[in-house]
Amino acid sequence: MAVLLSFFSIILYTYININVETSLRSSLIKQANYLFAKYDNLEEALKKQQTLLRRTLKINARIAQAPEAAYRPRHFQQIVRDGHTYLQAFFPYNFRRQRYLILTADITQQKRMQHQVFRAIVLLNVLAMGLIILYAFFLSKMLLSPIRFFSQKLERMNENILEPLDLEKIPLEFRPLGRSINQLVARIKSFLLYKKELFVGTAHELKTPLAVIKTRSQVALIKKRKTPEELEGVIRENIATVDDMNRIVGSILEFGRAEGAQFEPPVELDLIELLRKKAAEFSLLAEASGKRLRSRLTPERLPARIQPLLLTQILQNLIQNALRFTPEGGTVRLFSYRKGENLVIKIRDEGPGIEEGVDLFAPFKRSADSPGAGLGLFLVKSAADALEAEVTLRNRRDGRGTVATFILPLRKNSS
Repeated sequence: MAVLLSFFSIILYTYININVETSLRSSLIKQANYLFAKYDNLEEALKKQQTLLRRTLKINARIAQAPEAAYRPRHFQQIVRDGHTYLQAFFPYNFRRQRYLILTADITQQKRMQHQVFRAIVLLNVLAMGLIILYAFFLSKMLLSPIRFFSQKLERMNENILEPLDLEKIPLEFRPLGRSINQLVARIKSFLLYKKELFVGTAHELKTPLAVIKTRSQVALIKKRKTPEELEGVIRENIATVDDMNRIVGSILEFGRAEGAQFEPPVELDLIELLRKKAAEFSLLAEASGKRLRSRLTPERLPARIQPLLLTQILQNLIQNALRFTPEGGTVRLFSYRKGENLVIKIRDEGPGIEEGVDLFAPFKRSADSPGAGLGLFLVKSAADALEAEVTLRNRRDGRGTVATFILPLRKNSS
């Protein structure tokens, strides 16, 4: 800003100087033309009319030899004498004798005016610089105030205190940033909540079989007359319980590896092409188990920038669940269509349905006849949250199965 101000001030001062110089020279040229036209014998006339010319035209006029050695065309020069500034104009009068009509005008007032203009411009620049500095100071304070507000709020946050920002306390320009921070805080709260549920669920799921193993072993020790067959049965039951615990631990490890997919960089791909590929893969698995997978995918193409591993985890878990609960000879249907700024993916099975009102996306929540550890849908929910998508489960209206709906926002995952 200061550089621009100085640049334009220089241009303005130069423009004023050029205009003043041009005006003074034009005035002397007009006066010379007037003298050449009015008097036939200009040299004699100037001797007689010198005083009149000085009073009326404010100039000194004389015919004299040019001070330069070489004869030149019309030209001008400034001289300073006795504290006054004069502009001299030389007009060719007698080429043979190299004599000029020399007009001299006192331009001291004009020069003073130019100096006053220069001082005024400098003063205005100084004042403007001061105003700019004050403006920058108050603007920086105004901009730093909400930044300090954000900084203080974020410094006070920890895993136990995660409160959203009060957007009414910050300027309108910073509210989009505040909303983004609140969304991030909500995601962190959700993430921590799920982690706590995972830890509590893990402890609960492992504590029960450990208690069973301990009880069986204590009973076997109390009963002194145990037959080898009975002891073998106890050992086999304990091994089966340990296998169940291993499955739980394996599911937790798988979930941990899947969590790393959230740090995968987004890539540009065709979502519909990915859906077609997954539909073809699971069609083979469905046929191998005596079931069918049918798909109807629209639109024809849908390029997007997304983390493919997260989307694959969601599709695999939802389709595997649909195939697991669909009886032999049944059909699982996969649909996709665009709705506004979202891609909607639906997976419909022919299973027994779900128990509505139960949060099946919580860790270790599963139906009574589910063989898994109950982390598949928990993984689906975590992946959907990472994509800022929505996933829901509901029973079909005809009561013949379940519909899983996955809504992916295209605006946040556009290519």
